[in-house]
Amino acid sequence: QVQLVESGGGLVQAGGSLRLSCAASVRTFSSYILAWFRQTPGKEREFVAAIRWSGASTSYADSVQGRFTISRDNAKNTVYLQMDSVKPEDTAVYYCTASVRPWGTRASADYNYWGQGTQGTVSS
Repeated sequence: QVQLVESGGGLVQAGGSLRLSCAASVRTFSSYILAWFRQTPGKEREFVAAIRWSGASTSYADSVQGRFTISRDNAKNTVYLQMDSVKPEDTAVYYCTASVRPWGTRASADYNYWGQGTQGTVSS
């Protein structure tokens, strides 16, 4: 069983930064893809970024490319999302998720495990 616990959400002004963390518990993470999705009321969950647990591959949505950075600390079993130059449209509940599907999937249905979510709010 995989458990994911997000933290680090909050309120930030436009142009500022926010760092989200996701603490993961699983016996063997080497085959997993870890990702962040986000969701606003009335909309489907949207892919934000993904990273392989083993290796250097990362992937970003066009809307956050160049502003957000996904990273991991294998020793701490933690994945991070550094959000810089944030915009009001980045306001959402951010979810950490894990998948054993092949690299490249951006569909929420392909992700097996989800955290409870953390709210990130950007004021204008």
